[in-house]
Amino acid sequence: MTWRKGPYKNYSGKAQLSSILIFASMATLMSFLPISVPNLPPHPALAATTKPFSVPSSDRKMRVPYELKRGQNRLFHELPSGLSMEVIEQKGAEIDGITREPPLIFIHGSYHAAWCWGEHWLPLFSSRGFDCYALSLLGQGESDVPPGSVAGTLQTHAADVADFISRNLSVPPVLLGHSFGGLIVQCYLANAKTKQNLEAQDLFPEVAGAVLVCSVPPSGNSGLVWRYLFTKPIAAFKVTRSLAAKAFQTSVPLCKETFFSSEMEDQLVERYQVLMKESSQMSLFDLRKLNASLPVPSIPKSSVPVLVLGAEDDFIVDAKGLEEMGNFYGVSPVCIGGVAHDMMLDCSWEKGAEAIVSWLRKEHL
Repeated sequence: MTWRKGPYKNYSGKAQLSSILIFASMATLMSFLPISVPNLPPHPALAATTKPFSVPSSDRKMRVPYELKRGQNRLFHELPSGLSMEVIEQKGAEIDGITREPPLIFIHGSYHAAWCWGEHWLPLFSSRGFDCYALSLLGQGESDVPPGSVAGTLQTHAADVADFISRNLSVPPVLLGHSFGGLIVQCYLANAKTKQNLEAQDLFPEVAGAVLVCSVPPSGNSGLVWRYLFTKPIAAFKVTRSLAAKAFQTSVPLCKETFFSSEMEDQLVERYQVLMKESSQMSLFDLRKLNASLPVPSIPKSSVPVLVLGAEDDFIVDAKGLEEMGNFYGVSPVCIGGVAHDMMLDCSWEKGAEAIVSWLRKEHL
């Protein structure tokens, strides 16, 4: 590595502060970096069963203070392990002259749960005729907490999504994943059956398409971390404090800067801050093991329609990460102006949703 001459050589004033921030951030963020980066083959899925999902019993205590919108139902899908996964469902409206649309499966990222889609995007997409299903991954939202220190691996989370699809849907859905949920979608695509990949595992049903919303790129978050450390040390320090130290849970300004636009009302930020804090009972992954398993296996270009959607004001996923995803899937990324990382909750949430609707129509999905 070649060090730049200049402020790092003179430990005084702003230069000293920059150096301190870099090394303080590095010390914390080293745990997120990969030990190695092997290109692993698709992982075997969990065995499926034929148990249907069920409605919650009246004595089930809700952990997350989220009230469903009109037309939404909270269901629980029982996985092969016996653990239950929360599903917020909103059926599509019947629209004259429009062929039934493919179902949409929404997969959240860290510190979120199914509710983050139920707030705005489920009502909008259902009004356009799409059946919508927002899943809470294990250990998140109202889903059961598995044994162990983390909720699962990239492969087990993808297998849980596959189990829900195989046992409840009769037509291929479109997967939408946000942040680390987007990485789970990428893992699913690497395992799913396609016309070009007939040897893929039967337990990952075919999908009609995928939308990666402010997603972690195929190589993981390591590149993002290093770029922030050496180009935006103060931002790197804030991201570390916000996410790794979970300071966003107690600081409204930091929560806003991490997830939302500056125009977002503090009252809304405070509401979502509470929901995020209550949503995550445990970490989605062991990040060191996750990064060591990356990048995700590639898929034949054009085998599945993919939309790579980014946010101009994203504080977590930068333009390079967006470009990496576009190159990986052979598509041109779409970057939405005036929105931040939590595109589906931000004050201009409809911008991203309308871009997705336009893409779905263009792809005839």
